[in-house]
Amino acid sequence: MQKLLFGIYIIGDEILSGKRADAHLSKVIELFSARGLQLSWAHYLGDMPAQITQHLKASMARGDIVFSFGGIGATPDDVTRQCAADAAGVPIERHAGAEENIVVQYGETAYPKRVLMADFPKGCELIPNPVNRVAGFSINQHYFVPGFPEMAHPMVEWVLETCYKDLFHTQDYVEESIVVTEAGESDLIDFMNAMLAKYPSLKLFSLPKSGQRRTTELGLKGESAQVKLAMQDLKAGITALGYPWQ
Repeated sequence: MQKLLFGIYIIGDEILSGKRADAHLSKVIELFSARGLQLSWAHYLGDMPAQITQHLKASMARGDIVFSFGGIGATPDDVTRQCAADAAGVPIERHAGAEENIVVQYGETAYPKRVLMADFPKGCELIPNPVNRVAGFSINQHYFVPGFPEMAHPMVEWVLETCYKDLFHTQDYVEESIVVTEAGESDLIDFMNAMLAKYPSLKLFSLPKSGQRRTTELGLKGESAQVKLAMQDLKAGITALGYPWQ
């Protein structure tokens, strides 16, 4: 069975310009880690409809489980709703449940503008917003939430707990590493390539230690039995090369 991949899109020119700092990536990693899930990829995208649609089409085609932050408001620069519809090949239409929530929250002032936030891709499902009842939506395992962290993060938690609880703590995935001293990354490249050739199903990583000359964290990620076996070879190989490690 193909492993399900989780990804996120963080959308908005304000992130790329620095007017707002991203608060989503670290929080998603935290939420996933607490449930034994791994984030496979993340993309930052500006308010460019063609680019957003292209990325959404690609991740929908792969069958990834994706959270998208931002761009679902009612102003002209909020293009994510239309991009999601275009990627899914469906029209935009007024969602009766989303409209009702907005009317309950805002009364007469829901019209004529706030209610635009109830225009979603046809056939989508709603994601409840615990802050102001303006829902997000989901289509093709893609979950679209606002850019505001106080709304977005509980909405992500709701999706995980409602839709993916059966995946919590089920993935056989571990990460192990050692710290190698007296060796920089360039000294270890040939060895790292040999390890990858021997264990192609694992991910290898190397991280130079900031402020510590010629000190490198070297490790492996993947299925636990393979990681355990590979780490034995890694430690033996580093020892044979003459580098201390701990």
